[in-house]
Amino acid sequence: MEIKNNLPGRREFLGSMATLGAMGAIGAGNLLSSCGRQRTEFKMPPSPEIAPDGPPLKAGMIGCGSRGTGAAFDFLNAGPNLQITALADIFQDRIDNCRRALKERHGVEIPDENCFVGFDAYKRVIDSDVDVILETSLAYSRPLHFEAAVRARKHVFLEKPAGVDPVGVRSVLAAARMAESAGLTVVAGTQRRHELNRIKTFEMVKNGAIGDPISGNCYSNTMASPFVARQPGWTDMEYMLRNRGNWIWLTGDTIVNMLVHTIDVLNWFFEKYPVTATGFGGRHRRHVGDMYDFFSVDFAFDDNRRYQGMCRQMDGCDNKGGILLFGSEGYTNCRDRIWDYNNNLVWQYEYPPDDQGRPGTRLAVSPFNQSHINMVTAIRTNNPVNEAITMASSTLVALMGRESAYTGRDVTWDDMMNSNLDLLPEKVHLGPINIQPVSPVPGTPPGG
Repeated sequence: MEIKNNLPGRREFLGSMATLGAMGAIGAGNLLSSCGRQRTEFKMPPSPEIAPDGPPLKAGMIGCGSRGTGAAFDFLNAGPNLQITALADIFQDRIDNCRRALKERHGVEIPDENCFVGFDAYKRVIDSDVDVILETSLAYSRPLHFEAAVRARKHVFLEKPAGVDPVGVRSVLAAARMAESAGLTVVAGTQRRHELNRIKTFEMVKNGAIGDPISGNCYSNTMASPFVARQPGWTDMEYMLRNRGNWIWLTGDTIVNMLVHTIDVLNWFFEKYPVTATGFGGRHRRHVGDMYDFFSVDFAFDDNRRYQGMCRQMDGCDNKGGILLFGSEGYTNCRDRIWDYNNNLVWQYEYPPDDQGRPGTRLAVSPFNQSHINMVTAIRTNNPVNEAITMASSTLVALMGRESAYTGRDVTWDDMMNSNLDLLPEKVHLGPINIQPVSPVPGTPPGG
C-alpha cells in the first residue's frame, strides 16, 4: 500500500469534526466522560412523522435502479409539495422503468427532455432547476457526483457507501465540509440512524442501561449476489455494470457495500471509530467478478475495546444479520431490546399497535421514509443536517477491514487517511475493457 504523508491523521481529523446532534447523526470521538456517566438524562431530538409544508422542493435523481426508485418514493412520501423533476442513469431501460413506476404509483410524469442518459448525465440533472439531488448511483461514482452537487449548492440524499476506495471517501469528506460551510443538508443512506426504535435504544445505552460498552458483534450473512447473464450486443463494460454486485471497483466488496450498515450502528453506539482492523476473507463460490465471498474482521478502538464484523454472500448457508453490543452490566441488539447477563429481558421498545389494536412489531414510519422526512424537515426549517461525515467515516472503517483481509496485514485508520489507493479505471466508457477477474491474495508468497 502506497502512502502519502500530506493528509491529516486520525486525531487531527476527529478533532476537527463537530458533534452532529440532529436527526440521529452522532458525531465522532468519545463523548462519554472517563470519570462516569452524565447525570442528566440524554435525549435525542424528536423525529417528525411528516415533513412540514413549504414552497415546492424539486428533486433530481442520479441512478434509477431499484434503490434509486425506492428513494424517489420515499422523498415523495415525506411531506407536501415535493416533486421529482429530472432523472439520470447510464442505461435507458432503468430510466424507463423508473418513469413507469413513478407514474403508476404517484402519477408523476417526467418529460423526455428531463431524462438524461450516459456517464455525464449527472451534470444535466444537477444543472437543471432542482433543489435536492437524490444520489443513488453506483458507489464508484458517488464521490464525483456528491462534490458536483455540493458545488452547485444542492441539498443531497447520499446513498451508502461513500465510495469504494480511500481516495474517493476522502473526497466525500472534503465535500461534506464544503456542504457544512454552505449550510446544505445532507442525509445519508445509513438509514438505521433514523429508526425510532434504535434511537430509543441508543438513548437507553447512553443513559447507562448496559453499563459501559465493551465489545460488539455485527453480521450480514446473505444469499449470493445476483448474476446477470451476458446479452447479445452488450459491451464488456455494460456486462460488468449489469453485474455490479460482483466487482470491487463498483461496490467496494460486500464488507463496504453491505456490512457498512451494521458497522455504522456500532460506531454510533460506541460514539467513536476503530483505529485498527485485523481481518481475513476469501472467495470460493462466485463465478463472475473479483469480490470475496466472505469477510471476518476484528476492529479495535484506541482504548483496546473492539467489535467483530462478519459478512458472507453464499447460497446454501445459514443466513444471519444483526448486531450485539455488550456492556459491563448487560447487552443489547442495538434495535429494540436490552438483556442482563442472566438473559433476562430488562427493556423492550414499545412499537405502535397494529391495525387490530394488538401489540405491534413494526414502526409506523419506515427508516427509509423517515430519512427523507428528516431531510425535508431540516431544509424547510433551515436547520441543516450533515450525515455525510458519519457515513464516510463508517465507510472508511469498512475499507480498513477490507484491505486487511486483502493483504493479510493489520490496517489502520491513518493508513486509509493517507492511502492513494484509487480503484477507478483510467477511462469509464461503454466499450471493450479487461474483465478478467483477479481477486486479491493475502500474504507474501514464498520467496516474495
